[in-house]
Amino acid sequence: HVVVARPRPSSPPVAPMAEKIRCALLSVSDKANLSDLAKALAANGVTVLSTGGTAKAMREAGVAVTDVSEYTQSPEVMDGRVKTLHPRVHGGILARPLEQDLQQLEQIGGRPIDLVVVNLYPFEATVAKGADYATCVENIDIGGPCMVRAAAKNHQRVSIVVDPTDYPAIIASLPSGPDAATRAKLAAKAFAHTAHYDSMICSWLGRESGSELVTPLKYGCNPQQVPASISGIGGQPLPFEVVNGKPGYINLLDALNAWQLVKEARAALGVPAAASFKHVSPAGAAVYEPLSPELERVYEVEGKTLSPAANAYLRARQADPLCSFGDFAALSDPVDAQTAEFLKTEVSDGIIAPDYDEAALEILKAKKKGAFIILKARPGFEPPALERRELGGARFEQRRNDAVIDAASTLASVVTKNKDLPAGAQRDLVLAQICIKYTQSNSVGYATAGQMVGVGAGQQSRVDCVKLAGRKAQTWALRAHPKVLGLPFKEGVKRQERINARVAYIEGDFTKESLAQFQSNFTQPVEPLTAEDKTSFLKEHLKGLCIASDAFFPFRDNIDTAARFGVHYLVHPGGSVQDEAVTSAADEYGMVMAHSGVRLFHH
Repeated sequence: HVVVARPRPSSPPVAPMAEKIRCALLSVSDKANLSDLAKALAANGVTVLSTGGTAKAMREAGVAVTDVSEYTQSPEVMDGRVKTLHPRVHGGILARPLEQDLQQLEQIGGRPIDLVVVNLYPFEATVAKGADYATCVENIDIGGPCMVRAAAKNHQRVSIVVDPTDYPAIIASLPSGPDAATRAKLAAKAFAHTAHYDSMICSWLGRESGSELVTPLKYGCNPQQVPASISGIGGQPLPFEVVNGKPGYINLLDALNAWQLVKEARAALGVPAAASFKHVSPAGAAVYEPLSPELERVYEVEGKTLSPAANAYLRARQADPLCSFGDFAALSDPVDAQTAEFLKTEVSDGIIAPDYDEAALEILKAKKKGAFIILKARPGFEPPALERRELGGARFEQRRNDAVIDAASTLASVVTKNKDLPAGAQRDLVLAQICIKYTQSNSVGYATAGQMVGVGAGQQSRVDCVKLAGRKAQTWALRAHPKVLGLPFKEGVKRQERINARVAYIEGDFTKESLAQFQSNFTQPVEPLTAEDKTSFLKEHLKGLCIASDAFFPFRDNIDTAARFGVHYLVHPGGSVQDEAVTSAADEYGMVMAHSGVRLFHH
């Protein structure tokens, strides 16, 4: 047959084919159900070409087989390393139903091959068994992937089978073989098979060779999850450089999420941004904003000069300093000595930033006895448009959440009667949205004065997120209560111990034993912070807050709860059948609420 070239259609075209499958090449490492397929092919008059162990297994099943070496008139050499890499094999697979292709194939002594059945050397299983280096290398299949890719490319004529579970469908299709749609699906499966195979080889060889493309990790999320590694995508280097320390799996999850958060906040708000991450959610995030004298006292930085970068990280960490203990930090701007000096005194695992000055590096490299993790983000790097992950034997793919969060994009649609949205509130609503974009869902975030003050992450109920984040915001505000600031600490009580004691004092839920431990921090007995103390203080000091939600508020109880925690400005995507009732509730409180139109789930 002769095919006239025409524009490539959007779906696989039906290409001219032989009336039946006449020649098949079978070469498999997994012999499961092989005899059933081979017998069916023989019964339909198909010439079967094969190699080594596959040919032996079919002969033992009583199926006539032609060795590939006989077909190519070229012996297997180098202990079987070279057996199918031959023009008669690949010409037979790649030949199109064009007169010139068939003539050239005939000239080299080949024939069209209509069906290719191949699965690859068990490389992954060999590595998992702990085989030595040489054995693993010998189990890197070369000829198999070449045939698989050739057949998959030429799927308009050739059927490629890499999975024994597809044998019954092939048998049922005889003598004609699979139709065009099925061949295209088989080809997609084949390319996925070789892609996974190559990725396993890359990961193993990268670890073994110390390649910069693959960075081995001590373990995954847990010590029993070994081996573990991280690599760039498509042979590209990682989006960061490890300047110091040995980052772990969760460290890097924190770092990559935190870096995206601060990078986007910097772009949207135009000032240095920082984040404090724990277990793949922000404990806090902030942008540069001069501190009030009251907050300088609360954050224990009275009389200290802070650079904009140091200010941003101080504020990010002070959103919830209890949760930020052992955090991973991120800064949008280069780290200077002032920021490094502040980090030096904090319990933190590491930091990611675009650069570091020499003095900052010297300070940070000495932290944690030299084990502090320092990552330098690669300048100008943008993640690929598509992102992928594997879970439970399935591979997911989605477009990266590249939604732009800024006032013009997400605060333009104010749906309440009160539409007064000052610049400060716009900044805080943008910051809160960017923060929850990188927070485990469901999530909401409270912000004020350029600082997150409560992040409610990972709750199945949205109103529980509102309550959780609201309680954190109350704790943040109550740290400025005179009784809290006046706690008579003994000399020598460490900074983090003072933070923990203040939070415990605010929460007040002591057991007999924990109360005794709490009181041991002080030079004299401490009177409780009463419910009346808290209520009267919060009434004056926790108001005008902003809240962002990663999905719509489904019921008015979210609004009622937010009002109890001093919220006045809100943004959520909208789109619920309850939008009208929710907006009406916001109007009852005189709130200002915008619909962003952008859902921000993060998992």
